[in-house]
Amino acid sequence: MSKTLHFTIGGLLQEISGRYPDKECLVYADRGLRLTYRDFDRLTDRVAKGLLKLGIKKGEHLAIWATNVPEWVILQFATAKIGAVLVTVNTSYKSAELEYILEQSDATTLFLVQGFKDTDYVETVGEVVPGLTNSTPGKLASAKLPCLKHVIFLGDGAPAGMRPFATLEELGAQVSDAELAAAQASLDEHDVINMQYTSGTTGFPKGVMLTHHNIVNNGYNIGECMKFSEKDRLCIPVPFFHCFGCVLAVLACVTHGTTMVPVETFNPEVVLKTIQDEKCTAVHGVPTMFIAELEHPNFAQYDLTSLRTGIMAGSNCPIEVMKRVIRDMHAKEITIAYGQTESSPVITQTRTDDPIELRVATVGRVLPNVEMKIVDIETGATLPPGKQGELCTRGYLVMKGYYKMPEETAKAIDLEGWLHTGDLAVMDENGYTKITGRIKNMVIRGGENIYPREIEEFLYTHPKVSDVQIYGVPDRKYGEQVMAAVIVKQGETLTEEEIKDFCRGRIANYKVPHYVKFVDEYPMTASGKIQKFKLRNLAIAELQLEEATAIETA
Repeated sequence: MSKTLHFTIGGLLQEISGRYPDKECLVYADRGLRLTYRDFDRLTDRVAKGLLKLGIKKGEHLAIWATNVPEWVILQFATAKIGAVLVTVNTSYKSAELEYILEQSDATTLFLVQGFKDTDYVETVGEVVPGLTNSTPGKLASAKLPCLKHVIFLGDGAPAGMRPFATLEELGAQVSDAELAAAQASLDEHDVINMQYTSGTTGFPKGVMLTHHNIVNNGYNIGECMKFSEKDRLCIPVPFFHCFGCVLAVLACVTHGTTMVPVETFNPEVVLKTIQDEKCTAVHGVPTMFIAELEHPNFAQYDLTSLRTGIMAGSNCPIEVMKRVIRDMHAKEITIAYGQTESSPVITQTRTDDPIELRVATVGRVLPNVEMKIVDIETGATLPPGKQGELCTRGYLVMKGYYKMPEETAKAIDLEGWLHTGDLAVMDENGYTKITGRIKNMVIRGGENIYPREIEEFLYTHPKVSDVQIYGVPDRKYGEQVMAAVIVKQGETLTEEEIKDFCRGRIANYKVPHYVKFVDEYPMTASGKIQKFKLRNLAIAELQLEEATAIETA
């Protein structure tokens, strides 16, 4: 059995900075930023004090909408030191999604960067919170978002109505060490500290409540599977807003005194250059990221011999890509991880010394101190090795629940504490697991989980749409793409481009249907249930989409 850690996130950082004070903790070479563990601990103390000065209390919800900027990591620890809950917002979200999360989460504070890709965040927040520009920072009064009081800008200067992030340290100077210590002393490792939104089959994203204990221990065990130590340096191109960034990367590093080397927004050549220049020993990514790195025209120019390990996860891991990462990127000890946000997130992971066959054909074994079983979908009975059923897990990693959604929580976690993943799996006699399918109709596109119901609910608001079904079809690059089968209202005409235009700017680009098919009816069961698998099979035949042979991971 692996050891169990009993730290809050702030307590963990203090412990590790005491152990490795002069070791590099956070590196942004392009910004000339290199913080040791001692520097980082002290900086997060100053920002935590600034938050206290703003009047932010334990248990308050603070949302962050940003790329992998240094302030993101600083806030992950500064908010945790005062017990404020960090609510992570997907960087691809648009106005409707942002408004929903700010409202549903009861966020009192929003931290944001200027924008990302085709979305101007400042402009979007202006649409969602119309009175912002005329308000005094900290005194926002929004009819739609009554809880929201502070909007804090991550970057130089600050637009009207927002406070610059840099002022937090100045405000913190007015707060004593004793006040911060008292705030920290009031915390418990089982308090909720992180809230990530996962789309649900109900059609609306659900706030997954994760505790210090959940994610500190998951991060520790993930790092153990990669044999992390203070000698390792992890290149982090995966987003912080996702568990892949803030747990599999940040907390796997901090629990082991490992150096974090983030990439602000994914760019394959920047990743290759970062690994080379910073002599990174590990790199994380979803398969599409690794493919982009391997296929970059300048790939051969970079020296990646420092690489040893890392994680490939998020969607189907093609066997050939895995072999090339091992051979051409020198990551001979690369691992695969599987899980979901509700389980903090990793349930199973391969180990560095697993034979390659197991590392490419399975999602590994269950993490230490975690229970896992495969159950019959109909009866709930535990199945023997070799039989397909639903994967269930129990232990320190199971979320506290979905925020303000007790009924949804009860559906996910049974009375005995087992989290039902909704994934179909087969486990062999040695505990190695293969994910074989999904009970729920989820689409996984390039590592992003997409729930058809959410897009369907959105498209139902189109005045010409009578009915719509969303499903995934195979895609060589992304694993899956979103497809819509639309029934148009009588007497109306509609084009594929109209459907896509209706979505653009209002829902994340990755959720916009890649294919649109107009139909008169759907294939049904005798009881009237729509058979999405038949729509999918029809699309594969019509569009000549070949199934890519791959391992399913999530």
